[in-house]
Amino acid sequence: MFSSSVRRRRRTAAGLPVRFTGAAVGGMVLVGLLGVPAHAHARPLGTVGRTAGSASFVPGPCPRTPDPVPALKDARCGTLTVPENRAAPSGRTITLGVAIVPALSTTPAPDPIVWFAGGPGDDAVGEAQLAVDGGLNRDRDVVLMSQRGTYSADPELTCPVIDRFNARAVGLAYDAPSTGRLHVRATRACRDQLAKRDVDLSAYNGTESAADYADLRVALGIPQWNVYGISYGTDLALIYMREHPEGIRSVGIDGIVPPSLAGPAMTWSSAKQGFDSLFSTCAQQPACAQRYPDLANTFTDLVRKLEADPVTTYVRVPSRDKPVKVVLDGGMLVNWLTSATHVAPGVPRSIDELAHGNPQRIAEQWAGGKVSPQAIGRISHGLAYGVFCGEWVPYENPSEVLRAGKRAFPSFPRSVLAQAPQLPFLADDCRAWDIPKAAPSVREITRSDIPTLAMSAGFDAQTGASNGAYVARTLPNATTVTIPYVAHVAFAASPCAQSIVASFFDNPSAPDTSCIAGLEPPQFEIGPPSAG
Repeated sequence: MFSSSVRRRRRTAAGLPVRFTGAAVGGMVLVGLLGVPAHAHARPLGTVGRTAGSASFVPGPCPRTPDPVPALKDARCGTLTVPENRAAPSGRTITLGVAIVPALSTTPAPDPIVWFAGGPGDDAVGEAQLAVDGGLNRDRDVVLMSQRGTYSADPELTCPVIDRFNARAVGLAYDAPSTGRLHVRATRACRDQLAKRDVDLSAYNGTESAADYADLRVALGIPQWNVYGISYGTDLALIYMREHPEGIRSVGIDGIVPPSLAGPAMTWSSAKQGFDSLFSTCAQQPACAQRYPDLANTFTDLVRKLEADPVTTYVRVPSRDKPVKVVLDGGMLVNWLTSATHVAPGVPRSIDELAHGNPQRIAEQWAGGKVSPQAIGRISHGLAYGVFCGEWVPYENPSEVLRAGKRAFPSFPRSVLAQAPQLPFLADDCRAWDIPKAAPSVREITRSDIPTLAMSAGFDAQTGASNGAYVARTLPNATTVTIPYVAHVAFAASPCAQSIVASFFDNPSAPDTSCIAGLEPPQFEIGPPSAG
């Protein structure tokens, strides 16, 4: 759902994030066994066969990843074995891939950083390069573990049947009832496939994942560590610091999903915040304001017109020999922009071209990532629906989703507002997924004095910037920052955000946020006058 663009942003020049549009000291030595660089020998990490209650860590080869990850070249790796369902500790066990990327410093700090990936359903090990490229391992080792059900875990619950439907859906009316029925059919097919493998679908959720990380810290022999969570990983981090605060020095959360708010209704407010921020930034630049006046109303008019009278076009994408059919309606346009804030400089021009009868730029972006072969078999839909259907949807009435949409966008058509951005037909999906409702405690507000960095992005239309202030109300040692002019997961795109994160882990009580004052807005593309 919330984070896949982070890994793919560099690889999809025209395409947008896949799931957004549809839609991470002590002890015995591992060195020598795992080929660690020389400077790491001074700081052994982990214990061969060490156990944490019913969990155990065993060193071994690095987990598989869908693409090569150079950052894992010198990593120390292994697997953590945990109960699939802690309510049945003598039952089935599962294994989670672990990679520890060594610090660049020859005198690293003793407390590593553990990375919580997003999604739900993204694999943290595959995000190692993002962590390294952002300098997270400058002074500390970075620990990455695949959340249960993800790509490098066993079992992996990826369900390509859903990915293939998402590719097909670019040629369907986004929020039509017929599309919803096909959407749910793909979800049910995924569930049936996993059920045949005797997977306990109710055990793949944030509560169990938080316990996995608590077990990992103990199994690796780490007295104290730091947490960095992105997107859905912030929901997990807030559950983790509430349920397992032992051994946590500090927590950074970026692209925030508060557990007490998580669900479809929240996405409408987030979309409104991201859209408004982008449109107002254009309005403040004379060239953009003159060339694309009243952009917000132009967008709203397009949503209404396309919902009443969709446009069908065909585009070429690098992964397909034949042109791909794309249907542009109001729901599709809202979901396109929810992701397109990642490529903000081109958004006003794309909207203007569509308003003047040229849908190609938007259609290419919408289709580019979703029909790519790289979109198949990477996301753990089993974990995603475990979170959605156990922890989110049961605590939110569908009428709340519609009301939230009307508050944010009162002039959007009802058919658009009925399907929350990023999470269409989710209530129907969850009826098909058919797992028990999670305990009410999963929705509790996190109250903690652990030093926390609550980071948001000004153009984030997926997890609104207001969520930072919301969670900070009950985190008295929180530093709340918003990085302007970047989209979801500021760490992935902003050197300023990366420097703030580094200073936070150096000094959690007083991170240096001074770089924000010097940030400049993007220069928006100014296209030639549109015909029509």
